[in-house]
Amino acid sequence: MKFLVTTLFVLMFTMTQAQDFYDLNTIQTIEITFAESNWDQLLDNAYAADAGYIMAQNVTVNGVEFDSVGVKYKGNSTYNAQQTKNPFHIELDTYKDQEFEGYTDIKLSNVAKDPSFLREVLSYQILRQYMDAPLSNYANVYVNGNLIGLYSNSEAISKKFINKYFYSKKNTFIKCNPIEGAGPGATDLPDLVYKGQDSTAYYAAYELKSDAGWQELINLCDTLANHTDHIEKILDVNRTLWMHAFNNILVNLDSYAGGFTQNYYLYRDDSGRFLPVVWDLNESFGQFSMTGTIRLNNTTSKQQMTHLLHENDADFPLIQKLLAIPTYKRMYLAHCKTILLENFDSDSYAETAQELQALIDASVQADNNKFFTYNNFIANLNADVNAGGRSAYPGITTLMDGRNNYLLGVSDFTQTEPTITDVILSTTTPVINEAITITATISDANTAFVGYRSDVEDAFEQVEMFDDGAHNDGTANNGVFGAEIPVDGALTQYYLYAENDNIGMFSPRRAEHEFYNFTATTTNPTVGDLVINEFMASNDATAADQDGEFDDWIELYNNGNSAIDLSGYFLSDDADDLMKWEFPEGTSIDANSYLIIWADDDEAQDGLHTTFKLSAAAESVILVNPAGDVVDEVSYVEQTADISYGRFPNGTGNFQTMTPTFNGENSGVSSVSDSPSEAFVLKAFPNPAKDEITIEADVQLSIVSIYNLQGQKALEVNPNQQETNINISQLVAGMYFIKAVTKEEKVVTRKIIVEN
Repeated sequence: MKFLVTTLFVLMFTMTQAQDFYDLNTIQTIEITFAESNWDQLLDNAYAADAGYIMAQNVTVNGVEFDSVGVKYKGNSTYNAQQTKNPFHIELDTYKDQEFEGYTDIKLSNVAKDPSFLREVLSYQILRQYMDAPLSNYANVYVNGNLIGLYSNSEAISKKFINKYFYSKKNTFIKCNPIEGAGPGATDLPDLVYKGQDSTAYYAAYELKSDAGWQELINLCDTLANHTDHIEKILDVNRTLWMHAFNNILVNLDSYAGGFTQNYYLYRDDSGRFLPVVWDLNESFGQFSMTGTIRLNNTTSKQQMTHLLHENDADFPLIQKLLAIPTYKRMYLAHCKTILLENFDSDSYAETAQELQALIDASVQADNNKFFTYNNFIANLNADVNAGGRSAYPGITTLMDGRNNYLLGVSDFTQTEPTITDVILSTTTPVINEAITITATISDANTAFVGYRSDVEDAFEQVEMFDDGAHNDGTANNGVFGAEIPVDGALTQYYLYAENDNIGMFSPRRAEHEFYNFTATTTNPTVGDLVINEFMASNDATAADQDGEFDDWIELYNNGNSAIDLSGYFLSDDADDLMKWEFPEGTSIDANSYLIIWADDDEAQDGLHTTFKLSAAAESVILVNPAGDVVDEVSYVEQTADISYGRFPNGTGNFQTMTPTFNGENSGVSSVSDSPSEAFVLKAFPNPAKDEITIEADVQLSIVSIYNLQGQKALEVNPNQQETNINISQLVAGMYFIKAVTKEEKVVTRKIIVEN
């Protein structure tokens, strides 16, 4: 039985949308007020002296005011004391402990090198599909009541950032930019060339952001130079190959791939591997011309830049050494092809660019301090622009359409690639500390492996797959490959990779950034009369208890034909403490009925309230009978707010994420893709909505349904197009879920709020 849940893309999309400050569809408003009228001179003086922040009297972010805030100018080539519009770094907590939506650092770029105003924001949007990267959008910035202009607003790569994405912040953290800035004639570059064991040889090229770490950096350079057979122990190779593929395909040469080998960070995670993070994308899409070996002086040369740039160049060891290993090169080619097909061959990037251009149009017109004309802004999406006394700024679609056509015609990308289909787990009910077999139909490949891990903080381990009839793969040479992996915890994340002599293929294509997953339990009890039916570990607005509090909840269901006395039964979230909370004497559940227990650690309230709360991260819910036997148990992975985890079919089926059906029959309306294919992009707006809501996708939609919280279908339309408007005026105010289905039966849902 097929058992694949590709949740990551949807969860990432939901998380990204929840970050209102970086909502891609909203222009932020940032107002800075200085007590001094000569604030610009003060900031220039501080920049020249590298003196840090000047105190602003207050900074208002989208109407929320903060007083006593640190502000300084930032940037290298985009800063100039003679210009009005300089890039800003705002630090909300320089003088006081304050934040906005969890953020303390605000980085604002002045778009000094981009007539289109699109390069940075659009590039980050593409990059985030393949590796952890800053959120980015736009902000109108005012100082002392005067509009300075429209800025790009990108998430700071700080210790908060690395803790958010890499789950720690105390290890070696390095900014890979020359201390004195990059420029013509610069020789101290963060190229990861091994310069010996003396750390002083590295000081000018790298900026250490942690208390220590020079030796770890030296070890990385030494490994690249002399010990590449151990490279996976010290470097996240897959993530690095995504970085190389992104930089090359988008002709982002103000990066490690270009003349100054800069504009990235390295963080050493708890597994001991360095993780690269890309930043500063204002000169992406061919804006920067220096490759480090030649200068690409026109759009045609950038369209036809080799995808194997620096393959044999010792000055770029992070590229040269990795591409010298055949499997890594094939993985790199697979990543390049994925980026091309998903963004440029499909033209989805151009659609996003057009939407962004329309969003910021009025703000660009109102920006009297912009570095290019409004006509330059309009033209540069599709056409080269000559401005500022320099050679042409490539038109984004001209560059990328030509580059896509050129690269997809290169032999490395016309070779037959492997196919991976029918990925199947040997059981739908895996048990911790046992093993599970993963099989898949794989063609046009000579080797394959499964990558897996049981903790999001760990590196993926690899186990080879075989088509030999000895790995639960059926008969030998039948095209079905199999491998056995251990089930070491409640959560297992995994992906597949296959290659031939020319190119590789990942499943899902965006691995390791995206992956499949399954959950396991410590036991596998038979479904009986009394079961855990549904629960919610992150309840923001779904259902309130008798005191109006939105707490975690657990729903039991009685499959039997008679009532069950729960006196002496227990609920727990800890396998080492099964009798954590005891049901009050006299508690019972009727036949074919539901019972709600609030997991809020508040027994003082009336009703059923446990002595524990559910964690939104991975843990378990365990039901125990008076004899101490586990009656039912479910382990779960990270939960999304107002999305439940329940049995479908109701009372007897396997657990899946779903629209919540609080105290009612589970509908099985999934909140994630119902197939192993990658989820599509679905937008629902406005949200909240009153009379009408627009549903928009990047694929043709076959069915769009609206469900209430009881799982009842309220509306359904058959648009057979990518966009549809639905009249919701007859719906009662409250929370609903939209389920959108394509003709290929891919499914994505979105939570919406209907207002009166």
